[in-house]
Amino acid sequence: MDSLTVNLMKCACESCLCVVDTTKAVQKDGKNYCSEICANGHPNGVGCSHSGCQCHA
Repeated sequence: MDSLTVNLMKCACESCLCVVDTTKAVQKDGKNYCSEICANGHPNGVGCSHSGCQCHA
């Protein structure tokens, strides 16, 4: 049986709706984020700006 590797997971930012490819994610503190903005805790309350997502601090 072939092993199946899952590379997709939800962004570690709680308010974010994005799904991120772990091989391309922004990694910080052992967590995977969709963008530097999410990884840095939304400085100035700015969202990740991905289509359909309105995450914020």
